[in-house]
Amino acid sequence: MRTAEAVTSKRGVSPSCVSVCISNLRVLEVMSFLALVIPLLKVYYVGLKVLLYQLFNESFTLPAFPKQNGRVAIVTGGAKGIGFETARHLARLGMHVMIAGHIDSEGHEAVKRIKAEYPNEKVEFEHLDLTSLNNVCQFVKRFKNRGLPLHVLVNNAAVMLVPQRQTKDGFEEHIGLNYLGHFLLTSLLLDTLKTSGSADSCSRVVTVSSATHYVGSLNLEDLQSSCCYSPYGAYAQSKLVLVMFTYHLQQQLLTDGSHVTANVVDPGVVNTDLYQHISWPAKLCKWIVAWFLFRTPEQGASTSIYAAVAPDLEGTGGCYLYNGQKVKSADITYDEQLQHQLYHQSCDLVRIAERSH
Repeated sequence: MRTAEAVTSKRGVSPSCVSVCISNLRVLEVMSFLALVIPLLKVYYVGLKVLLYQLFNESFTLPAFPKQNGRVAIVTGGAKGIGFETARHLARLGMHVMIAGHIDSEGHEAVKRIKAEYPNEKVEFEHLDLTSLNNVCQFVKRFKNRGLPLHVLVNNAAVMLVPQRQTKDGFEEHIGLNYLGHFLLTSLLLDTLKTSGSADSCSRVVTVSSATHYVGSLNLEDLQSSCCYSPYGAYAQSKLVLVMFTYHLQQQLLTDGSHVTANVVDPGVVNTDLYQHISWPAKLCKWIVAWFLFRTPEQGASTSIYAAVAPDLEGTGGCYLYNGQKVKSADITYDEQLQHQLYHQSCDLVRIAERSH
């Protein structure tokens, strides 16, 4: 019987080479395992920190705001959860609110609920699928054809921890829906926002991020998370790039002298349908603790509403807002070179020209 050494020697492969290959495969397996587990641990760690904060600190209470009659707002993902409460409150203040979402039945039901509560206010639903660049363009075209101004754009819609899958344009879903869809939407509506704002009443872009951005990693070489996919890592990265996009946008607006501001908000850990893709043990834990640790959707929406209408934020942009206060975001988000690289790549991905500034 031939030994393994004889076989490998006859084939021109030494036993030491076989051993090295096996060791390398094991290293790759360990690295792949860590690439899946480490983002999970980081996300749960930051989530636990937020929950502890929420346990010992009261939720931000909205002050009384002046009426917003004559102003127009678009709220993405406004049919449920934080988005619904944001749309509802803006409508109560007298804004003409357009709820933008991809499930028509939910959108029309949301409009019906708000109108039942505030029958004299103008609220409507418009179909918007952020997983389709073409659909985003069609949404903007329909909006502009109506000749309406736009004073507030709330980029609220999101998915969280979805299994690896792609949007209609082939993007990983977290980066495609949470970020690129909103990036394109904001870019295409920017001219309307600019013409609608004035020196004493700026238009506002409010983008909803998350505390998970603190543990997110930016990989410009693999923005689609195609290598060693982790839903936790992909979600955290999508929330990280939203912060960076907001800061870069605000700098562009300042350079242009536009009467538009851009801020990013963190709603905290909120009891919404976003958790549908977590594991069953995690769902059980959420069911047990949500009633006293999680914020309600109304509480979670408070900082978005504050960013959209607060007089003390007039003319102020480039802020990360949490629980009604300006706080520091992750260090990487302030890196202007990375912001520009992300902007350049994003323009290429959604096929729009970069703005000169």
